[in-house]
Amino acid sequence: MSDPIMFSDLALSEPVMRAIQKVGYEQPSPIQAAAIPVLLAGGDILGMAQTGTGKTAAFALPLLSRIDTKQAEPQILVLAPTRELAIQVAEAFQKYASEIPGFHVLPIYGGQDMTSQLRSLKRGAHVVVGTPGRVMDHLRRGSLNLNNLKALVLDEADEMLRMGFIDDVEWILEHTPKTRQTALFSATMPKEIRHVCNNYLNNATEIKIASTQSTDANIEQVYWMVSGTNKLDALTRILEVEPFDGMIIFVRTKTATVELAEKLEARGYSASALNGDMNQQLRERAIERLKTGKLDIVIATDVAARGIDVERVSHVVNYDIPYDSEAYVHRIGRTGRAGRSGKAILFVAPREKRLLYTIEKATKKPITLMELPSGATVTKHRIDQFTQQITDTLAAQSDLSFFNDLLAEYSHKNDVSPEQIASALAYLLQRERPLQVKFTDVKPERERSSRDDRGGRDRDDRGGRDGGRDRGSREDRPRRERNDENMDRYRIEVGRNHEARPGDIVGAIANEAGIESRFIGHIKLHDEFSTVDLPTGISKDALAKLKKVRVRNRPLEISLDTGPRGGDDFSRKPKRDFGPRDGAPREGGRDKPRFGERDGKKTSFRPKKSD
Repeated sequence: MSDPIMFSDLALSEPVMRAIQKVGYEQPSPIQAAAIPVLLAGGDILGMAQTGTGKTAAFALPLLSRIDTKQAEPQILVLAPTRELAIQVAEAFQKYASEIPGFHVLPIYGGQDMTSQLRSLKRGAHVVVGTPGRVMDHLRRGSLNLNNLKALVLDEADEMLRMGFIDDVEWILEHTPKTRQTALFSATMPKEIRHVCNNYLNNATEIKIASTQSTDANIEQVYWMVSGTNKLDALTRILEVEPFDGMIIFVRTKTATVELAEKLEARGYSASALNGDMNQQLRERAIERLKTGKLDIVIATDVAARGIDVERVSHVVNYDIPYDSEAYVHRIGRTGRAGRSGKAILFVAPREKRLLYTIEKATKKPITLMELPSGATVTKHRIDQFTQQITDTLAAQSDLSFFNDLLAEYSHKNDVSPEQIASALAYLLQRERPLQVKFTDVKPERERSSRDDRGGRDRDDRGGRDGGRDRGSREDRPRRERNDENMDRYRIEVGRNHEARPGDIVGAIANEAGIESRFIGHIKLHDEFSTVDLPTGISKDALAKLKKVRVRNRPLEISLDTGPRGGDDFSRKPKRDFGPRDGAPREGGRDKPRFGERDGKKTSFRPKKSD
């Protein structure tokens, strides 16, 4: 049996090796061991690997080993489907280049101030990591010079295809030097990605890493179907009755870590955020406090939680469901350490059921439905804790004579019974955390009773029916398996005259609102504005963020669509809505179109919620 390959065997540059040793890497993962020698030799690669297999280091380490810091123009371009991934990859490059003097990496993505990006590009960057739309913007402006590009990386190519960016990717490839080295990574290989490989990669070495997803048998896995109850209220109920030691709660965004930590602290829990915006010292301090019991709950993103090994973590809560099963396995692996039992709780919105099925299929483990604790259950739990406090105090305090005398005097002077005094004191003690809890109890949906009747839900490991095939423009594509009553139509103030594309809109909303692109509905482009169908129930915070997001350098200014108004494009008449499709008359017995009003007069038809 041959000795395992070590990083020291891979001929990486000395500065890169020093950085690797500083972060504690010794043995490369399978994708790293296979890809690094090929990329060091200047060859193209096609890597099929899931998220979490170490593919960022697989391309960053060899490409950094060949970089020339004397040349200020970009030598490496990495295309990523989302803003979060672009930032994550840029941070990884910075970490692996920590021993390379004068090195600069720049993430560029939509929603970020264009002026600061232009300044940074003018100063020079050796590596640029960007989303396709923003990279195209800079190429058109002439602010991104790729004449001296040595290598191009397409990270999560199938995700870019699914989000509608594949045409943008090919446009960018056409605007790069033919002599560049190319590395493409994808979890799946639909025909469109194979087409890109055949057209733009040169004698690529194909590397396929089998997924090794598994979950420990000592981790109990349950899910709650988000239905009728606020997620924060549901989480609070679970924290009330679930006996836990330490807990990690996973969310999708850095902002959400801070917001949720603040809300839990306001409810009396010892909680702290853990995200990539915190410096290393603060992160390490939070983990140390979790280890020592000074902190009970950490709210983290996937990236920030990598490598956490704390034995007392008994519970993991997936407050936001992960987008792939590999991330789920990594998350719940934070509990059940050192042979201890653990519990993983997954929050699943109705529109996210496919992700649940995908996780179950990949891990080959059933995730059982949990009942949300009722108000009566929480009340009983609080009463039990309260009475136990009384018992413990009576057992610990041998001399309560001072208080006995004080209350006896009060009872005599005010002619009240000892029971009345005890009740008043109990009321004062529980005011901050009332013993009687009033919740609006909503039973979770039981849609999973026919677990095997799933139709085509398990046909591909990314949750889609057709394995990531290019299904055409969102403008013309009908919605699939999406009920109109679960969608609202929104208006955004960017359209054809601003050179907006459906892919730009999808990317901006997916990044900022945390809505997976497959749940973004029909998009209709007009000259001066567009409409987009989004799931019902988007939070005010998410809409406030989306208002400020920029597409084609214009703020979305998103608002609920109320029909045509001044400045609208009427070149395409919206369809009339003549009442319910089953032919039943509208309320009041009248079957007529719905109208918008202006100056008290009915002026125009309002678009239907579906085309």
